[in-house]
Amino acid sequence: MDLCPSVKNIILLDSEGKRVAAKYYSNDWPTRDAKETFEKAIFDKTQKTNGRAEVEITIFENYIVVYKFSQDVHFYVTGDENENEIILASVLQGFLEAVGIILKGSVDKREILENLDLILLCVDEIVDGGGRFILETDGNSIADKAASHSRDSGSPLSEQTLTQALAVAREHLARSLLR
Repeated sequence: MDLCPSVKNIILLDSEGKRVAAKYYSNDWPTRDAKETFEKAIFDKTQKTNGRAEVEITIFENYIVVYKFSQDVHFYVTGDENENEIILASVLQGFLEAVGIILKGSVDKREILENLDLILLCVDEIVDGGGRFILETDGNSIADKAASHSRDSGSPLSEQTLTQALAVAREHLARSLLR
């Protein structure tokens, strides 16, 4: 058993169970089809609890899944069956708080898609690239760090093209390597 808490994935699905965004940190789902099958299955299992105000926890296919719904978007964080569900719930709650701050309280599918770059930056601020370490669970800190990335570039990421955002990322990487 690993002593350091880890996350298997963070998933956002719309009200029909279709992917809005997802980040997988393990090879438990090696193909796109496997990921889509998992997403559909957790959506089907959890949609009956839609509308509750608190974070819900369930065990599904030997994974702990914590989830919460916000308007027309379903947020999920998955961990190993032996993972601490309180830690996974704090990851989800921090993510939800950060998204709420970034979107100024309007957490719906349209706003998320319009600000997908910032939402994915929030995910990157929460969990390291390999999913082995949870970096942050405080919503304010996550939102500040994600927003600082867009401030560094001179204009908000939501107003940049993908090419511009990648150029800014390359520039930041080059600067960090030269230090």
